[in-house]
Amino acid sequence: MKHSPGRSDIFALLSPICILAGGLGSRLGSYVKDTPKPLLMVAGEPFLLHQLRLLAKFGATRAVLCVGYLGDLIQARIGDEQFGISLTYSYDSPGLDGTLGAIRKALPLLGQHFLVLYGDTYLRLDYVAFEQQWRASSLPGAMTVLRNNGRWDRSNVAYRAGRVLRYDKWSPTPDMEWIDYGLGGLTAEALEVVPNETTDLSHLYAALAESHQLFGFETTERFYEIGTRSSLEETSYFLRSTKG
Repeated sequence: MKHSPGRSDIFALLSPICILAGGLGSRLGSYVKDTPKPLLMVAGEPFLLHQLRLLAKFGATRAVLCVGYLGDLIQARIGDEQFGISLTYSYDSPGLDGTLGAIRKALPLLGQHFLVLYGDTYLRLDYVAFEQQWRASSLPGAMTVLRNNGRWDRSNVAYRAGRVLRYDKWSPTPDMEWIDYGLGGLTAEALEVVPNETTDLSHLYAALAESHQLFGFETTERFYEIGTRSSLEETSYFLRSTKG
């Protein structure tokens, strides 16, 4: 997973990272009654700190946290800098904006190229290689994929040779052997592929794939996430086992 320190090119540092951390976390029930999901204690510290520490190892210097539910608690606890990463916050509207709506709102803070990461996932991959290869493709969107074959969730991606051919989160077909891994990349222009009224990021990815504009980067390490009580416990166990 660790990238080679010998690389020297203009993409040595990662683009700004948009972390989608505004969801209600309803599947976690009482766990998130007074605590937003990114602040849930995992292996002894808020989950968001695990994410940021990992990103810092790959040269991340700037992240925008898209927050909604109890977002003020996230900003108060995490602050404006962690592990050398400068943090800014973009707040959802009172009715919540959806994943793509949150990105649109944060766009002035993100710039022309940015990475997109869900706030409840811990993803072990080479972030630098992902960005380098996406930039080299000259495509407006990018998605990391894992050959899943239905192991951890329903596979929802048809992928071949660096290109996402189809993405369908809602009605996946049997030929879809890969799954959306949880890290993406977008240009500002990519958001124009769907109408402004579209609020779900998944719809944008699907449209980009359909128009042959979605780069695919295959990963091999399984993903960890904290979206349910069982996955939270599993992720906590994994992170405790890898400390030190």
